[in-house]
Amino acid sequence: MPIAILSVHDKTGIIEFAKSLTDVGWTLLASGGTAKLLRDNGLAITEVSEYTKSPEILGGRVKTLHPAIHGGLLARRTESDHKELLDLGWDYIDLVAVNLYPFEQTIAKPNVTYADAIENIDIGGVTLIRAAAKNHERVTLICDPTDYNSVLQELQSGSISDETRKKLAIKGFASTAKYDTAIHAYLKEQIK
Repeated sequence: MPIAILSVHDKTGIIEFAKSLTDVGWTLLASGGTAKLLRDNGLAITEVSEYTKSPEILGGRVKTLHPAIHGGLLARRTESDHKELLDLGWDYIDLVAVNLYPFEQTIAKPNVTYADAIENIDIGGVTLIRAAAKNHERVTLICDPTDYNSVLQELQSGSISDETRKKLAIKGFASTAKYDTAIHAYLKEQIK
């Protein structure tokens, strides 16, 4: 069964997307609030911490930063990569639905503190996006909820096209570039 990891700050459409994935035979991994929301809505999910056998730590700051997750994303379609994952008790992760902490919205708030701004710099989500986008030959990345329906339509008709995975990877790299640019501009203004 293919595996998807869902880790979203913006939960728009995620319940319906997750239900549709399970309807076409996918196994779901989810982290933190995403896992709770999906479980509360009757979906069978495996928490990332269950899958990695490593708890979320530092008040949720570290959830998805684990070799079981990133190995599953970065492994190529080779017998040796797949065997290595299986020997470790892991498997391929085939789809990532992720979106980032709202850094730009946070710093736009009046009287936002520097500490609040720093807390809203997403690390794990950016890393998931980059890993999935890098390995787009095998992994589908969705970092924008408006892409859920088109990906589901392709899945329901058989598989996601190479062209779609490439377009979604480009969108992912664009989103992390924009995110990092916003962080850079903010920090440059704050640290003079």
